Amino acid sequence: MKINYSYRSLMMALLLTVSCSSEKKKPHDAVQYKTLGVSQKDMTLTRQYSARLTGRQIVEVRPQVSGCITRILTAEGQAVRKGQTLFIIDQVPFRAALEVAVAARKSAEARLATAKMNYENEARLQHGNVVGDVSVQSMRNALAEAEATLAQAKAQETNARNNLSYTEVKSPVDGMASMIPWHVGSLVSSSISEPLVTVADDKEMYAYFSITENQTLDLIAQYGSINDFIAKAPAVSLRLSNGKDYDQAGRISAVSGIVDGQTGAVTLRATFPNTGHLLHNGGSATIIVPTQRSQCIVIPQEATYELQNRSFVYRVINGKTKATAVTLFPQNNGKEYIVEEGLNVGDTIIAEGAGLLKDGIEIK
Repeated sequence: MKINYSYRSLMMALLLTVSCSSEKKKPHDAVQYKTLGVSQKDMTLTRQYSARLTGRQIVEVRPQVSGCITRILTAEGQAVRKGQTLFIIDQVPFRAALEVAVAARKSAEARLATAKMNYENEARLQHGNVVGDVSVQSMRNALAEAEATLAQAKAQETNARNNLSYTEVKSPVDGMASMIPWHVGSLVSSSISEPLVTVADDKEMYAYFSITENQTLDLIAQYGSINDFIAKAPAVSLRLSNGKDYDQAGRISAVSGIVDGQTGAVTLRATFPNTGHLLHNGGSATIIVPTQRSQCIVIPQEATYELQNRSFVYRVINGKTKATAVTLFPQNNGKEYIVEEGLNVGDTIIAEGAGLLKDGIEIK
């Protein structure tokens, strides 16, 4: 009985072993790969560039005459208007010079009147053969000299009036005043190294940034010409140095026609409205330039792999994988690629894990 029980136990153990072995040898189910049907859609990509901000006009205000500052009529950081008086330079010597010039002009007018009267008298005497030609010519010369003296006196008067007006230093543009390094009593002249004040016209702000020469050529290829790019380029946006987005859009307004010989870069200018005076001359920001592509083939980045500096995807042809080289647009959004060559609408590709596959895998 013990022998039969042992035999029976041994046979059951063998059957269990065979059963487990059979289960291990069952083939796995086919791996399911995520596929994607290739289609077209519109896509907007962005690039970011460091930018420096300047006002539309930046004017250094300097005196045109020499003298001591007697009044300062603006404040640092204050908004000023075109034609507004900012400084007054001591006017006393210039008023005196104007009075001298006016007196000289009046004296010249009197001398001219006398010379004209003398000439007319001599002309009448000559007509009556009382005096000769020499005397008349002498009077004519005196008249011409008096006329020249009067013209000179008028010019000096005009110059004196201008110099007096220059003692009121006015703003040539609307804008914001900079710091003022001068004080009442400071002696200034037209040759000072530091301006009285700098006025920045900041109704519109310019954001200057640079792109590579290759990117410039890409723009020409996409739009046809630089002028067409400026006319048709989409609106650009600005991110301030504190990380916040500026609430008004700008536009590309100029592209330099010169490539920097040292950096190989081309400078562009974008113009932004600045009605709230949030942007400041000399500031820094990041400009965000969109690129719009219409009806392009877009695929996930996970659907691609690289081999020897070339990009590939796996198409599904007749139920099996087939590696296919593709040309990708150099710009992407970090999640998707735009395919320029290698795929057609209606193709089926493996949507993820392309780097783990090989040709000929059966897809179910």
